[in-house]
Amino acid sequence: MFSRILTIAGQEIRIGIRNRWILLATMILAVFSLALALLGSAPAGTLGVDRLTITVASLASLSVYLVPLIALLLAFDAICGEVERGTLLMTFSCPISRPEFLVGKALGHTLVLSFALVIGYGLTAGLLIAMGAGSLTGLVDFARLIATSILLGVCFLAIGYVLSALTRQSGTAAAAAIAAWLVLVVLYDLALLGALVANPSGVFASSVFPYAVLLNPADAFRLFNLAALGASELVGGMAGVSETLPFDPRFALLSLIAFVAAALTASAMLIRRITP
Repeated sequence: MFSRILTIAGQEIRIGIRNRWILLATMILAVFSLALALLGSAPAGTLGVDRLTITVASLASLSVYLVPLIALLLAFDAICGEVERGTLLMTFSCPISRPEFLVGKALGHTLVLSFALVIGYGLTAGLLIAMGAGSLTGLVDFARLIATSILLGVCFLAIGYVLSALTRQSGTAAAAAIAAWLVLVVLYDLALLGALVANPSGVFASSVFPYAVLLNPADAFRLFNLAALGASELVGGMAGVSETLPFDPRFALLSLIAFVAAALTASAMLIRRITP
């Protein structure tokens, strides 16, 4: 079983190398993180914290936008693309189960995303340490950011698999992936903000909003990381909200794990119904 899963994962890694996905994702993450690191020196001097911590707080917000987009672009044609190319029938004619096929895809894509995050963000951490702008605490924060960014990416990889299993054409799946990114990363927060502005002290603010944040993996990721940094004085926003929640913000990490399990289970059920 493991050899079959590793075969599929290795194939996805080779595809990522051949299509320059790994190089492109690494470059995007490295460029944006380096830009934030170099622009973050002024707040560090004002607030009395090292630049590495400031950079982690900034990247926690940046990752909410970049990591889901990269993950969805990796996963949107994972299933329907195989159907279009006629390779899914060949794959399933081999002694491999559909859950093994899905797990292999997820493992390969996760390794691609992990490599891009470790190298892209690691270059920034290395630069700051070389400049004498880091600390041991900042390194721990950076490691936590990379680990949770990988988990966030897996959430959106799973969403991509669900969309890919629901559609029969790559073009349709690509449009659905962009729509999912727009809804979950942009419009969801705008809807919550609008509801809070309309009724700032009502039932929504006290009973609905805290748990609505946990239902969105992007918000749960940002809540966990900024709360772990104690970053309300650095970035405000979600970090400040975490201080008023009726539960420990670390619970957001469990929400991410539960979302991954639910989305992968849904995609596994959907792929069983596909006729290549």
